[in-house]
Amino acid sequence: HTANAFAVQCFIDEIAQELGQDSLAFQLALLGDGAQDLPYPTVDDPFNPRRLANVLKLAAEKAGWGAKLPKGRGCGIAGHYTFTSYCAHVVEVTVGADGALSVDRVVSAIDCGFAVNPLGVRAQVEGGINDALSTALGQEITIKNGAVVERNFDTYRMMRLAESAKLIEVHIVDSPRDPTGVGEPPVPPLAPALCNAIYAATGKRIRR
Repeated sequence: HTANAFAVQCFIDEIAQELGQDSLAFQLALLGDGAQDLPYPTVDDPFNPRRLANVLKLAAEKAGWGAKLPKGRGCGIAGHYTFTSYCAHVVEVTVGADGALSVDRVVSAIDCGFAVNPLGVRAQVEGGINDALSTALGQEITIKNGAVVERNFDTYRMMRLAESAKLIEVHIVDSPRDPTGVGEPPVPPLAPALCNAIYAATGKRIRR
């Protein structure tokens, strides 16, 4: 899910920019924004494009998508469906003249069916964002001479507190559907939203 979301959501943004279109509007058109909603699903139900469109629109609305930002700042958006839940992020960043990255805000929307414990859902989304951001900012496993190089946390770098998003907002779709996953769905769309934001701020594509 993480690799596929990164590839698909960054590529959608890239196509939209090439066509001179707004990334959100382009993706909503691909999803069929006016498509008929499906009946209340069970945990075994397939992907519902309307529900993904809804979380993209909700995150965009709460983030003020489309607002003019000063030079060096940018917003990116991405969404994904996993564990029968739908999550979208708008990430806002500042990239300094020296290339220093600041993640100013992450605005998230999640449709996980009925939120039995809304505070628990928010905590899971916030944790997923920080987990994914930590991975995107520098975690990797490398192999040398048939062995893993990174042996402990001194070489497998965890994100520091100062590198986390300065503000995280979580918006939960009010739904009567059966509860679905919240632990992992926030993770896949974070890296593509981040890289799309970096492109908006700098004009530089990140594909790895």
